[in-house]
Amino acid sequence: MTTAREKCDEQELRTLFLFEKLTPDQLTQLCRDGHAEWFDPGPVYREGDPATSLFVLFRGTVVLSRSVGGQQVDVSRTSQPGVYAGAFHAYLGDQVPQVYNNSLRVTERSRFFVLPAEAFAEIMRSWFPMAVHLLEGLFFGFKSTQEAVGQRERLLALGSVTAGLTHELNNPAAAAVRATSALRALLARVRREFAVLAAEPDRRGDLAHLRELQDMTLGRMGQASVLNPLEASDREDEIGDWLEEHGVGDGWELAPVLVEAGLDLDWLERIAGALPEDLLGKALNWLSCTVQGELLLNEIEDAAHRVSALVGAAKQYTQLDRAPYRNADVNELLDSTLLLLSAKIGPGITVVRDYDRTLPSIPGYPAELNQVWTNLIDNAAWAIRSTGAGGTLTVRTAQDGNQVLVEVRDTGPGVPADVQSRVFDPFFTTKPVGEGTGLGLDISWRIIVNRHGGDLRLESAPGDTRFQVRLPIDPAAPDTAQELS
Repeated sequence: MTTAREKCDEQELRTLFLFEKLTPDQLTQLCRDGHAEWFDPGPVYREGDPATSLFVLFRGTVVLSRSVGGQQVDVSRTSQPGVYAGAFHAYLGDQVPQVYNNSLRVTERSRFFVLPAEAFAEIMRSWFPMAVHLLEGLFFGFKSTQEAVGQRERLLALGSVTAGLTHELNNPAAAAVRATSALRALLARVRREFAVLAAEPDRRGDLAHLRELQDMTLGRMGQASVLNPLEASDREDEIGDWLEEHGVGDGWELAPVLVEAGLDLDWLERIAGALPEDLLGKALNWLSCTVQGELLLNEIEDAAHRVSALVGAAKQYTQLDRAPYRNADVNELLDSTLLLLSAKIGPGITVVRDYDRTLPSIPGYPAELNQVWTNLIDNAAWAIRSTGAGGTLTVRTAQDGNQVLVEVRDTGPGVPADVQSRVFDPFFTTKPVGEGTGLGLDISWRIIVNRHGGDLRLESAPGDTRFQVRLPIDPAAPDTAQELS
Protein backbone atom coordinates (compact mmCIF):
# COMPACT_ATOMS: atom_id res chain seq x y z
CA MET A 1 0.00 0.00 0.00
CA THR A 2 1.27 3.47 -0.92
CA THR A 3 1.21 6.04 1.91
CA ALA A 4 2.24 9.67 2.11
CA ARG A 5 3.02 11.53 5.34
CA GLU A 6 2.18 15.18 5.93
CA LYS A 7 2.77 17.64 8.74
CA CYS A 8 -0.08 17.87 11.25
CA ASP A 9 -2.31 20.99 11.22
CA GLU A 10 -3.62 21.98 14.67
CA GLN A 11 -6.68 23.77 13.29
CA GLU A 12 -7.57 20.76 11.15
CA LEU A 13 -7.33 18.56 14.25
CA ARG A 14 -9.83 20.80 16.02
CA THR A 15 -12.42 20.03 13.31
CA LEU A 16 -12.56 16.42 14.51
CA PHE A 17 -15.06 15.76 17.32
CA LEU A 18 -12.46 13.75 19.21
CA PHE A 19 -10.23 16.83 19.65
CA GLU A 20 -12.59 19.82 19.42
CA LYS A 21 -12.50 20.54 23.19
CA LEU A 22 -8.72 20.37 23.59
CA THR A 23 -6.65 23.40 24.57
CA PRO A 24 -4.14 24.96 22.15
CA ASP A 25 -1.26 23.44 24.13
CA GLN A 26 -2.84 20.00 23.93
CA LEU A 27 -3.33 20.33 20.15
CA THR A 28 0.30 21.41 19.84
CA GLN A 29 1.46 18.29 21.70
CA LEU A 30 -0.77 16.06 19.55
CA CYS A 31 0.70 17.51 16.39
CA ARG A 32 4.21 17.15 17.78
CA ASP A 33 3.64 13.46 18.55
CA GLY A 34 1.53 12.49 15.52
CA HIS A 35 1.21 13.21 11.83
CA ALA A 36 -1.25 13.15 8.94
CA GLU A 37 -0.97 10.34 6.41
CA TRP A 38 -2.66 9.30 3.17
CA PHE A 39 -3.43 5.63 2.43
CA ASP A 40 -4.30 4.16 -0.96
CA PRO A 41 -7.20 1.65 -1.17
CA GLY A 42 -6.36 -1.56 0.66
CA PRO A 43 -5.42 -2.69 4.18
CA VAL A 44 -4.24 -0.23 6.81
CA TYR A 45 -3.59 -2.88 9.46
CA ARG A 46 -4.56 -6.50 10.10
CA GLU A 47 -6.16 -8.20 13.06
CA GLY A 48 -3.57 -9.75 15.38
CA ASP A 49 -0.67 -7.53 14.27
CA PRO A 50 1.15 -5.46 16.94
CA ALA A 51 -0.93 -2.35 17.67
CA THR A 52 1.47 0.50 16.98
CA SER A 53 -0.82 3.44 16.14
CA LEU A 54 -4.20 5.07 16.67
CA PHE A 55 -5.88 6.15 13.40
CA VAL A 56 -8.42 9.01 13.27
CA LEU A 57 -10.14 9.61 9.92
CA PHE A 58 -9.94 13.02 8.24
CA ARG A 59 -11.53 11.97 4.97
CA GLY A 60 -12.19 8.80 2.99
CA THR A 61 -14.05 5.52 3.62
CA VAL A 62 -12.99 2.89 6.13
CA VAL A 63 -14.16 -0.69 6.71
CA LEU A 64 -13.59 -2.59 9.96
CA SER A 65 -13.72 -6.40 9.80
CA ARG A 66 -13.14 -9.37 12.10
CA SER A 67 -12.27 -12.99 11.50
CA VAL A 68 -15.25 -15.22 12.35
CA GLY A 69 -15.03 -18.91 11.56
CA GLY A 70 -12.16 -18.25 9.18
CA GLN A 71 -14.21 -15.68 7.24
CA GLN A 72 -13.55 -11.94 7.27
CA VAL A 73 -16.84 -10.37 8.34
CA ASP A 74 -17.34 -6.62 7.87
CA VAL A 75 -18.63 -5.10 11.10
CA SER A 76 -18.51 -1.40 10.26
CA ARG A 77 -18.25 0.83 7.20
CA THR A 78 -18.18 4.62 7.45
CA SER A 79 -16.98 7.87 5.94
CA GLN A 80 -17.63 9.93 9.08
CA PRO A 81 -14.67 12.23 9.83
CA GLY A 82 -13.33 11.70 13.35
CA VAL A 83 -13.99 7.98 13.64
CA TYR A 84 -11.03 6.18 15.13
CA ALA A 85 -9.56 2.70 15.25
CA GLY A 86 -6.36 0.94 16.10
CA ALA A 87 -4.36 1.04 19.33
CA PHE A 88 -7.05 2.62 21.51
CA HIS A 89 -6.25 0.15 24.33
CA ALA A 90 -2.66 1.37 24.53
CA TYR A 91 -3.41 3.15 27.82
CA LEU A 92 -3.81 -0.31 29.44
CA GLY A 93 -0.14 -1.05 28.81
CA ASP A 94 1.01 -4.61 29.41
CA GLN A 95 -2.25 -5.50 31.19
CA VAL A 96 -3.55 -6.72 27.82
CA PRO A 97 -1.86 -7.92 24.60
CA GLN A 98 -1.23 -4.85 22.48
CA VAL A 99 -2.45 -6.18 19.14
CA TYR A 100 -5.11 -4.94 16.75
CA ASN A 101 -8.42 -6.67 17.57
CA ASN A 102 -9.85 -6.08 14.09
CA SER A 103 -8.69 -5.35 10.55
CA LEU A 104 -8.95 -1.91 8.94
CA ARG A 105 -8.99 -1.20 5.23
CA VAL A 106 -9.89 1.79 3.07
CA THR A 107 -11.93 1.55 -0.10
CA GLU A 108 -10.69 4.86 -1.53
CA ARG A 109 -7.66 7.06 -1.01
CA SER A 110 -8.11 8.17 2.60
CA ARG A 111 -6.38 10.53 5.01
CA PHE A 112 -5.82 9.88 8.75
CA PHE A 113 -4.30 11.52 11.76
CA VAL A 114 -1.86 8.85 12.98
CA LEU A 115 -0.76 8.88 16.63
CA PRO A 116 1.84 6.37 17.89
CA ALA A 117 0.49 4.03 20.56
CA GLU A 118 3.10 5.12 23.13
CA ALA A 119 2.18 8.78 22.70
CA PHE A 120 -1.55 8.03 22.93
CA ALA A 121 -1.00 6.03 26.13
CA GLU A 122 1.03 8.81 27.75
CA ILE A 123 -1.53 11.46 26.77
CA MET A 124 -4.40 9.42 28.20
CA ARG A 125 -2.61 8.79 31.50
CA SER A 126 -1.47 12.39 31.98
CA TRP A 127 -4.51 14.25 30.65
CA PHE A 128 -7.33 12.01 31.81
CA PRO A 129 -6.17 9.96 34.85
CA MET A 130 -9.69 9.53 36.25
CA ALA A 131 -11.07 8.59 32.85
CA VAL A 132 -8.35 5.98 32.47
CA HIS A 133 -9.37 4.33 35.75
CA LEU A 134 -13.02 4.30 34.66
CA LEU A 135 -12.11 2.89 31.26
CA GLU A 136 -9.97 0.19 32.86
CA GLY A 137 -12.94 -0.89 34.96
CA LEU A 138 -15.24 -0.92 31.95
CA PHE A 139 -12.73 -2.75 29.79
CA PHE A 140 -11.95 -5.54 32.23
CA GLY A 141 -15.61 -5.91 33.22
CA PHE A 142 -16.50 -6.27 29.56
CA LYS A 143 -13.54 -8.59 29.01
CA SER A 144 -14.75 -10.93 31.77
CA THR A 145 -18.16 -11.11 30.13
CA GLN A 146 -16.63 -11.52 26.69
CA GLU A 147 -14.48 -14.44 27.86
CA ALA A 148 -17.65 -16.25 28.91
CA VAL A 149 -19.41 -15.79 25.59
CA GLY A 150 -16.56 -15.21 23.13
CA GLN A 151 -16.27 -18.87 22.20
CA ARG A 152 -19.90 -18.79 21.06
CA GLU A 153 -18.97 -16.42 18.23
CA ARG A 154 -18.98 -19.25 15.71
CA LEU A 155 -22.22 -20.91 16.87
CA LEU A 156 -24.35 -19.69 14.00
CA ALA A 157 -27.06 -22.16 14.95
CA LEU A 158 -27.43 -20.72 18.44
CA GLY A 159 -30.88 -19.39 17.59
CA SER A 160 -32.14 -22.92 17.06
CA VAL A 161 -30.63 -24.13 20.31
CA THR A 162 -31.95 -21.17 22.29
CA ALA A 163 -35.45 -21.63 20.93
CA GLY A 164 -35.34 -25.34 21.74
CA LEU A 165 -34.02 -24.73 25.25
CA THR A 166 -36.68 -22.09 25.92
CA HIS A 167 -39.39 -24.47 24.75
CA GLU A 168 -38.05 -27.36 26.81
CA LEU A 169 -37.63 -25.23 29.95
CA ASN A 170 -41.12 -23.79 29.65
CA ASN A 171 -42.86 -27.16 30.14
CA PRO A 172 -41.34 -28.14 33.52
CA ALA A 173 -41.41 -24.54 34.70
CA ALA A 174 -45.13 -24.26 33.93
CA ALA A 175 -45.75 -27.64 35.61
CA ALA A 176 -43.92 -26.48 38.73
CA VAL A 177 -45.96 -23.26 38.83
CA ARG A 178 -49.23 -25.16 38.48
CA ALA A 179 -48.26 -27.70 41.13
CA THR A 180 -47.11 -24.97 43.51
CA SER A 181 -50.40 -23.12 43.13
CA ALA A 182 -52.37 -26.32 43.73
CA LEU A 183 -50.21 -27.15 46.75
CA ARG A 184 -50.92 -23.76 48.28
CA ALA A 185 -54.67 -24.34 47.95
CA LEU A 186 -54.25 -27.87 49.31
CA LEU A 187 -52.45 -26.64 52.42
CA ALA A 188 -55.45 -24.45 53.21
CA ARG A 189 -57.68 -27.51 52.80
CA VAL A 190 -55.39 -29.56 55.10
CA ARG A 191 -55.83 -26.97 57.82
CA ARG A 192 -59.60 -27.09 57.42
CA GLU A 193 -59.78 -30.90 57.43
CA PHE A 194 -57.54 -31.15 60.48
CA ALA A 195 -59.64 -28.55 62.26
CA VAL A 196 -62.71 -30.74 61.63
CA LEU A 197 -60.93 -33.74 63.12
CA ALA A 198 -59.54 -31.82 66.08
CA ALA A 199 -63.01 -30.49 66.89
CA GLU A 200 -64.23 -34.00 67.66
CA PRO A 201 -64.44 -34.58 71.47
CA ASP A 202 -62.23 -37.23 73.07
CA ARG A 203 -60.39 -38.00 69.83
CA ARG A 204 -56.81 -37.52 71.06
CA GLY A 205 -55.99 -41.23 70.78
CA ASP A 206 -57.54 -41.48 67.33
CA LEU A 207 -55.58 -38.44 66.13
CA ALA A 208 -52.34 -40.02 67.33
CA HIS A 209 -53.29 -43.17 65.45
CA LEU A 210 -53.95 -41.11 62.32
CA ARG A 211 -50.31 -40.04 62.27
CA GLU A 212 -49.32 -43.71 62.10
CA LEU A 213 -51.81 -44.29 59.28
CA GLN A 214 -50.39 -41.29 57.47
CA ASP A 215 -46.88 -42.76 57.64
CA MET A 216 -48.21 -46.10 56.45
CA THR A 217 -49.96 -44.39 53.53
CA LEU A 218 -46.80 -42.60 52.41
CA GLY A 219 -44.91 -45.90 52.58
CA ARG A 220 -47.50 -47.61 50.40
CA MET A 221 -47.27 -44.80 47.86
CA GLY A 222 -43.54 -45.35 47.52
CA GLN A 223 -44.05 -49.03 46.72
CA ALA A 224 -46.92 -48.66 44.25
CA SER A 225 -46.71 -50.30 40.84
CA VAL A 226 -47.58 -48.45 37.64
CA LEU A 227 -51.02 -49.21 36.19
CA ASN A 228 -52.02 -48.99 32.56
CA PRO A 229 -55.03 -46.78 31.76
CA LEU A 230 -57.51 -49.72 31.74
CA GLU A 231 -56.25 -51.02 35.10
CA ALA A 232 -56.40 -47.53 36.59
CA SER A 233 -60.01 -47.09 35.40
CA ASP A 234 -61.06 -50.40 36.90
CA ARG A 235 -59.44 -49.57 40.22
CA GLU A 236 -61.15 -46.16 40.31
CA ASP A 237 -64.52 -47.93 39.93
CA GLU A 238 -63.65 -50.36 42.73
CA ILE A 239 -62.52 -47.64 45.13
CA GLY A 240 -65.46 -45.38 44.23
CA ASP A 241 -67.90 -48.20 44.99
CA TRP A 242 -66.15 -48.98 48.30
CA LEU A 243 -66.24 -45.33 49.41
CA GLU A 244 -69.91 -45.04 48.50
CA GLU A 245 -70.77 -48.24 50.42
CA HIS A 246 -69.00 -46.86 53.50
CA GLY A 247 -70.82 -43.54 53.34
CA VAL A 248 -67.79 -41.43 52.41
CA GLY A 249 -68.94 -38.24 50.74
CA ASP A 250 -67.28 -37.12 47.48
CA GLY A 251 -65.93 -40.63 47.04
CA TRP A 252 -65.82 -40.35 43.26
CA GLU A 253 -63.58 -37.29 43.59
CA LEU A 254 -61.25 -39.05 46.01
CA ALA A 255 -60.97 -42.25 43.95
CA PRO A 256 -58.77 -40.88 41.09
CA VAL A 257 -56.36 -39.30 43.61
CA LEU A 258 -56.02 -42.52 45.58
CA VAL A 259 -55.49 -44.58 42.41
CA GLU A 260 -52.86 -42.15 41.10
CA ALA A 261 -51.04 -42.61 44.41
CA GLY A 262 -51.08 -46.39 43.96
CA LEU A 263 -53.50 -47.07 46.85
CA ASP A 264 -56.01 -49.92 46.66
CA LEU A 265 -58.89 -51.67 48.48
CA ASP A 266 -56.47 -53.39 50.85
CA TRP A 267 -55.27 -49.97 52.03
CA LEU A 268 -58.84 -48.79 52.49
CA GLU A 269 -59.72 -51.87 54.52
CA ARG A 270 -56.72 -51.30 56.79
CA ILE A 271 -57.79 -47.69 57.35
CA ALA A 272 -61.38 -48.74 58.02
CA GLY A 273 -60.27 -51.43 60.44
CA ALA A 274 -58.10 -49.01 62.41
CA LEU A 275 -60.66 -46.22 62.95
CA PRO A 276 -64.17 -45.85 64.34
CA GLU A 277 -66.82 -45.88 61.61
CA ASP A 278 -67.99 -42.34 62.39
CA LEU A 279 -64.43 -41.01 61.89
CA LEU A 280 -63.71 -42.85 58.62
CA GLY A 281 -64.99 -40.24 56.16
CA LYS A 282 -63.24 -37.33 57.89
CA ALA A 283 -60.03 -39.34 58.24
CA LEU A 284 -60.04 -40.33 54.56
CA ASN A 285 -60.57 -36.71 53.51
CA TRP A 286 -57.58 -35.69 55.62
CA LEU A 287 -55.44 -38.56 54.39
CA SER A 288 -56.35 -37.74 50.80
CA CYS A 289 -54.87 -34.28 51.43
CA THR A 290 -51.64 -35.99 52.47
CA VAL A 291 -51.75 -38.08 49.29
CA GLN A 292 -52.42 -35.09 47.03
CA GLY A 293 -49.66 -33.10 48.72
CA GLU A 294 -47.17 -35.88 48.15
CA LEU A 295 -48.20 -36.16 44.49
CA LEU A 296 -47.81 -32.42 44.01
CA LEU A 297 -44.40 -32.47 45.68
CA ASN A 298 -43.42 -35.28 43.31
CA GLU A 299 -44.52 -33.11 40.37
CA ILE A 300 -42.46 -30.17 41.61
CA GLU A 301 -39.45 -32.41 42.25
CA ASP A 302 -39.77 -33.95 38.78
CA ALA A 303 -40.03 -30.48 37.20
CA ALA A 304 -36.97 -29.30 39.12
CA HIS A 305 -34.99 -32.37 37.99
CA ARG A 306 -36.01 -31.74 34.38
CA VAL A 307 -34.94 -28.09 34.60
CA SER A 308 -31.66 -29.16 36.22
CA ALA A 309 -31.07 -31.71 33.45
CA LEU A 310 -31.73 -29.07 30.79
CA VAL A 311 -29.40 -26.58 32.46
CA GLY A 312 -26.79 -29.33 32.70
CA ALA A 313 -27.22 -30.06 29.00
CA ALA A 314 -26.91 -26.36 28.20
CA LYS A 315 -23.68 -26.14 30.22
CA GLN A 316 -22.39 -29.25 28.47
CA TYR A 317 -23.33 -27.74 25.12
CA THR A 318 -21.89 -24.26 25.69
CA GLN A 319 -18.85 -25.40 27.73
CA LEU A 320 -18.98 -22.00 29.45
CA ASP A 321 -17.40 -23.25 32.67
CA ARG A 322 -14.69 -25.35 31.03
CA ALA A 323 -11.39 -24.90 29.26
CA PRO A 324 -11.68 -24.26 25.49
CA TYR A 325 -9.34 -27.17 24.68
CA ARG A 326 -9.74 -30.32 26.77
CA ASN A 327 -10.59 -34.01 26.68
CA ALA A 328 -14.27 -34.58 25.89
CA ASP A 329 -16.73 -37.46 25.72
CA VAL A 330 -18.21 -37.33 22.21
CA ASN A 331 -21.34 -39.23 23.29
CA GLU A 332 -22.05 -36.67 26.04
CA LEU A 333 -21.61 -33.78 23.59
CA LEU A 334 -24.05 -35.41 21.15
CA ASP A 335 -26.60 -36.05 23.92
CA SER A 336 -26.55 -32.42 25.06
CA THR A 337 -27.00 -31.21 21.47
CA LEU A 338 -29.88 -33.61 20.79
CA LEU A 339 -31.63 -32.56 24.00
CA LEU A 340 -31.37 -28.86 23.21
CA LEU A 341 -32.53 -29.42 19.62
CA SER A 342 -35.36 -31.80 20.53
CA ALA A 343 -38.07 -29.15 20.15
CA LYS A 344 -36.84 -28.21 16.68
CA ILE A 345 -36.43 -31.84 15.61
CA GLY A 346 -40.11 -32.33 16.44
CA PRO A 347 -42.28 -35.34 17.28
CA GLY A 348 -42.56 -36.59 13.70
CA ILE A 349 -38.90 -37.62 13.59
CA THR A 350 -37.64 -40.73 15.38
CA VAL A 351 -34.19 -40.17 16.89
CA VAL A 352 -31.97 -43.24 17.24
CA ARG A 353 -28.81 -43.11 19.34
CA ASP A 354 -26.42 -45.85 18.24
CA TYR A 355 -23.45 -45.13 20.50
CA ASP A 356 -20.27 -47.04 21.19
CA ARG A 357 -20.11 -46.57 24.95
CA THR A 358 -16.48 -47.76 25.05
CA LEU A 359 -15.15 -44.80 23.06
CA PRO A 360 -12.20 -43.01 24.64
CA SER A 361 -12.38 -39.30 25.38
CA ILE A 362 -10.64 -37.22 22.74
CA PRO A 363 -8.82 -33.88 23.04
CA GLY A 364 -10.41 -30.99 21.17
CA TYR A 365 -12.56 -27.89 21.35
CA PRO A 366 -15.90 -29.24 22.68
CA ALA A 367 -17.86 -26.02 22.14
CA GLU A 368 -16.84 -25.96 18.48
CA LEU A 369 -17.62 -29.67 18.07
CA ASN A 370 -21.09 -28.97 19.46
CA GLN A 371 -21.52 -26.42 16.70
CA VAL A 372 -20.72 -29.13 14.16
CA TRP A 373 -23.25 -31.54 15.73
CA THR A 374 -25.83 -28.73 15.71
CA ASN A 375 -25.31 -28.05 12.01
CA LEU A 376 -25.41 -31.72 11.00
CA ILE A 377 -28.42 -32.66 13.15
CA ASP A 378 -30.35 -29.54 12.17
CA ASN A 379 -29.69 -30.22 8.48
CA ALA A 380 -30.76 -33.85 8.84
CA ALA A 381 -34.00 -32.87 10.59
CA TRP A 382 -34.73 -30.28 7.90
CA ALA A 383 -34.16 -32.88 5.17
CA ILE A 384 -36.63 -35.27 6.80
CA ARG A 385 -39.25 -32.54 7.28
CA SER A 386 -38.88 -31.51 3.63
CA THR A 387 -40.43 -34.82 2.59
CA GLY A 388 -43.69 -33.87 4.32
CA ALA A 389 -43.63 -37.14 6.25
CA GLY A 390 -41.85 -38.56 9.25
CA GLY A 391 -38.52 -40.29 9.20
CA THR A 392 -35.57 -41.46 11.24
CA LEU A 393 -32.52 -39.51 12.32
CA THR A 394 -29.69 -41.77 13.49
CA VAL A 395 -26.62 -40.59 15.37
CA ARG A 396 -23.93 -43.27 15.48
CA THR A 397 -20.51 -43.30 17.14
CA ALA A 398 -17.77 -45.90 16.75
CA GLN A 399 -14.01 -46.29 16.84
CA ASP A 400 -12.43 -46.43 13.41
CA GLY A 401 -8.77 -47.34 13.84
CA ASN A 402 -7.06 -44.44 15.61
CA GLN A 403 -10.06 -42.18 15.01
CA VAL A 404 -13.51 -41.65 16.51
CA LEU A 405 -16.33 -41.81 13.97
CA VAL A 406 -19.50 -39.74 14.39
CA GLU A 407 -22.18 -40.37 11.76
CA VAL A 408 -25.39 -38.39 11.37
CA ARG A 409 -27.81 -40.23 9.09
CA ASP A 410 -31.26 -39.23 7.85
CA THR A 411 -33.98 -40.81 5.72
CA GLY A 412 -34.64 -37.62 3.76
CA PRO A 413 -34.62 -37.19 -0.02
CA GLY A 414 -30.83 -37.14 -0.27
CA VAL A 415 -28.41 -34.65 -1.83
CA PRO A 416 -28.41 -34.68 -5.67
CA ALA A 417 -25.27 -36.33 -7.03
CA ASP A 418 -24.36 -33.31 -9.18
CA VAL A 419 -24.03 -30.99 -6.15
CA GLN A 420 -22.56 -33.33 -3.55
CA SER A 421 -19.05 -32.05 -4.25
CA ARG A 422 -20.16 -28.49 -3.46
CA VAL A 423 -21.93 -28.95 -0.10
CA PHE A 424 -18.89 -27.78 1.88
CA ASP A 425 -18.40 -24.65 -0.27
CA PRO A 426 -19.11 -21.32 1.45
CA PHE A 427 -22.60 -19.96 0.78
CA PHE A 428 -23.77 -23.06 -1.08
CA THR A 429 -27.09 -24.40 0.15
CA THR A 430 -29.84 -26.65 -1.13
CA LYS A 431 -32.41 -25.01 1.14
CA PRO A 432 -34.91 -22.45 -0.18
CA VAL A 433 -33.99 -18.77 -0.06
CA GLY A 434 -34.19 -17.46 3.49
CA GLU A 435 -33.88 -20.88 5.13
CA GLY A 436 -30.12 -21.38 4.95
CA THR A 437 -26.94 -19.28 4.89
CA GLY A 438 -24.74 -21.84 3.17
CA LEU A 439 -22.12 -21.42 5.90
CA GLY A 440 -23.01 -24.23 8.31
CA LEU A 441 -21.22 -27.05 6.50
CA ASP A 442 -18.34 -24.80 5.47
CA ILE A 443 -17.71 -23.83 9.10
CA SER A 444 -18.19 -27.43 10.22
CA TRP A 445 -15.57 -28.57 7.72
CA ARG A 446 -13.12 -25.93 8.97
CA ILE A 447 -13.69 -26.92 12.61
CA ILE A 448 -13.19 -30.63 11.91
CA VAL A 449 -10.37 -30.43 9.38
CA ASN A 450 -8.45 -27.26 10.27
CA ARG A 451 -8.99 -27.12 14.04
CA HIS A 452 -9.01 -30.84 14.87
CA GLY A 453 -7.05 -32.47 12.05
CA GLY A 454 -10.01 -34.69 11.26
CA ASP A 455 -12.16 -35.50 8.25
CA LEU A 456 -15.75 -34.66 7.23
CA ARG A 457 -17.40 -36.33 4.27
CA LEU A 458 -20.82 -36.94 2.75
CA GLU A 459 -22.42 -40.14 1.45
CA SER A 460 -25.91 -39.66 0.06
CA ALA A 461 -28.63 -41.55 -1.77
CA PRO A 462 -32.41 -41.07 -1.64
CA GLY A 463 -33.57 -42.19 1.80
CA ASP A 464 -30.02 -42.56 3.17
CA THR A 465 -27.83 -39.49 3.68
CA ARG A 466 -24.81 -39.74 5.99
CA PHE A 467 -22.40 -37.09 7.17
CA GLN A 468 -19.37 -38.79 8.66
CA VAL A 469 -16.96 -37.03 11.00
CA ARG A 470 -13.66 -38.64 11.91
CA LEU A 471 -11.59 -37.18 14.74
CA PRO A 472 -8.10 -38.32 15.77
CA ILE A 473 -7.92 -39.95 19.20
CA ASP A 474 -4.36 -38.75 19.75
CA PRO A 475 -3.89 -35.54 17.73
CA ALA A 476 -0.89 -33.26 17.71
CA ALA A 477 -0.89 -30.44 20.26
CA PRO A 478 -3.08 -27.56 19.04
CA ASP A 479 -1.77 -24.29 17.72
CA THR A 480 -3.70 -21.87 19.91
CA ALA A 481 -3.17 -19.08 17.42
CA GLN A 482 -4.65 -21.06 14.55
CA GLU A 483 -7.73 -19.60 12.87
CA LEU A 484 -10.40 -21.46 10.94
CA SER A 485 -8.86 -20.61 7.60
